[in-house]
Parts: sequence; C-alpha cells; structure tokens
Amino acid sequence: MSSPPPPPDLLTAARSHGATRERAREAIGLQISIVAFVLAALVALLVFRLRPAPISGPDSLGQFAAVVSAVAAIIVFVLGRIVAAEPGRQRRLGFLDIVDIAAFAFAHAMIALLGWTLAATIMEAGLIGAVVFPVPVLMLAGAAAGLTAYVTYYSATHLDLQLLATVLAVFLVLGVLASMLTASDPLWWKENLSALGMTDDLSARTFNLTLIVAGVLVTTLARYATKGIPTTHPRGVASVRTCLVIVGIFLGLVGVFPVDQHFALHTGVASGMVVAYAVLVVAIRRWVPGVSRTFLVLGYVFILLIVLLAVFFAVGYYTLTAVELVAGTVVFTWIILFIRTADALKRDAGTDTAA
Repeated sequence: MSSPPPPPDLLTAARSHGATRERAREAIGLQISIVAFVLAALVALLVFRLRPAPISGPDSLGQFAAVVSAVAAIIVFVLGRIVAAEPGRQRRLGFLDIVDIAAFAFAHAMIALLGWTLAATIMEAGLIGAVVFPVPVLMLAGAAAGLTAYVTYYSATHLDLQLLATVLAVFLVLGVLASMLTASDPLWWKENLSALGMTDDLSARTFNLTLIVAGVLVTTLARYATKGIPTTHPRGVASVRTCLVIVGIFLGLVGVFPVDQHFALHTGVASGMVVAYAVLVVAIRRWVPGVSRTFLVLGYVFILLIVLLAVFFAVGYYTLTAVELVAGTVVFTWIILFIRTADALKRDAGTDTAA
C-alpha cells in the first residue's frame, strides 16, 4: 500500500525551498560574472596599457579574451561542481569523479578558447584593418570573461545528460574545426582525417588532445546515461555501457597513437570503435526493448550509410577523409541521440512510478 501524498503545506514548502535554492544559484552566478568582468578588465589594463589592439591575431583583443575566458571557465566550472552543484553531498569525491570534473572543465575551457577565437576571426574578416580603442578593449575583454563565467557556472550547476551531450558535441566540432583551420599542411584532406594529428605543431596537438578528452567525455556519458535505464534484459544496461565505454576508450586511444607513429595501433582502435558502435546499434533492441522504432531504424540507416561510404572509398569515388568525417559525424550523432533517448526512458519510468 502506497504512502499518502504529503500535505499541501509541505509541498508548498518543498517548492519554495527549490525556488529559493535556484534564486541563490542565479545570484551567485551573477556575482561570479561580475568578478570575472572586473578581473579580466584589470588584467587587460595591465597587458594593453590603454593602447589600441587588433581584433584578432597575435597580441590582439580576440586572443586575450579567448585565453582569459578559458581560464575563467576552468576555475568557475570546478567551483560550480565542487562547491555549489551538490551542497548536500555526503560522500567524498572519488578518482572517477575528479577525472570527470577535470575533463568537463577542460572541455568548457576549450569551447571558450576556440569560440572566442573564431568570433574574433570572423569580426576581423568583416572589419578589415580596424582596431579596438583602449576603453572598449577593457570593456570587451571583461564582457567576454563575464559571459563565459556566467554560462559555465550555469552549466556546472545544472549539468544533466542532455547538457552533457551538448557539451560533447560542441567540444568535438570546435576542436576538429580549429585543427582544420590551423593545419600547417593545407592539403591534409587528401590523405585522411588522422593526418591532422601527424605533425608536431599546435594544430596536431589540438586535434589529438580533442580526441583524448572526447574519449573521456564519452566514457563519462556512458556511465551516467546507462544508469537506471528501464529494461527487462538482465544484462542489458551493462552491455550497453560496455559498448559505449569501448567507443570512448578507443576514441581516446586514436589521439594517443598518431597514425604516422603507430599505424597498426591507430588503425586497430579506430576500427574497433566502429565495430563496437555497430554491435551496439544491432543489439540495442534486445538490450533495451523500450527504445522507439524510429530510433532503431535510424541506427540501421546510419550503419548502411557507413558501409556505402566504405564502398565508395574502395572504388575510388570518395576520399578517406570524406568517409571518416561523415562516419564520425554519424556515430556521434547516434550517441547523442541515444543519450537523449535514455534520458527520456528514465524520465518516463520515473513519471510512471510517481503516478
């Protein structure tokens, strides 16, 4: 026999407590944003010394704003996750918790760094030859850091599966795009996507580091996304988690072993990642019977698309770079959709239980 619902006054108190806590978080976020604005403006005053600055490039406003925003993102995310996100937490942080926080803090920092750099580059292309006057330099640098701090704090204190999936997608896109735009060899695409990580320049390090951190993020998402999925299969959740963890580990190893130095290992882990994904797509219907028919069909279509691209490459119609780009996009699109599907299944199960 189920327990009776709490009286209205208790429900009102609980809702009021939740609203108060959310208002407190919002106030803290605004305060952190103001502090970041002031500190960034003061540092900009010391760096530029009230001199005009170019929009992008070396010693520019864009470069400064990107760097200071990345630093702010790391500090604010760590503070948000440790101090404000779970004030009632009883257990100590474990090793995996620390790795998760470090990986997502780095991802937020890279998003800020690459995002502001890209924004400055676009503005430079539209305002050729323009410079930023001294006072706007201080204001814009502070605004970039303040906005980054506010968004990062919100992300740290409201981190759920859907937001985690969004962070992974944005991080991957910006990391790979930055590597493409800064590659020392402009014709890298004639070889393969892994050619971005073959040199010793900053572009190659960015590409490899993006893959390594993305692999950590995927394993983190695998643990959280599969926790509590409703299924009738006795080992369905464990099997899904294992396949996703394999995809994440192999993705990180692709960055650890550059193709020019470890060709066999690089090719092996890249192929193993695709195999693990294919096994997961084919077996997901049996492991998690609650997934929708549309999601199942979409997974099959993705596999057929990858096979078709491989055939096009075998006959010389497509380059390997095109195949890798499309296949990678398809795989991570499916993973992000699965995370959202798993979240929906758990929400529905929780609603049914409450009802």
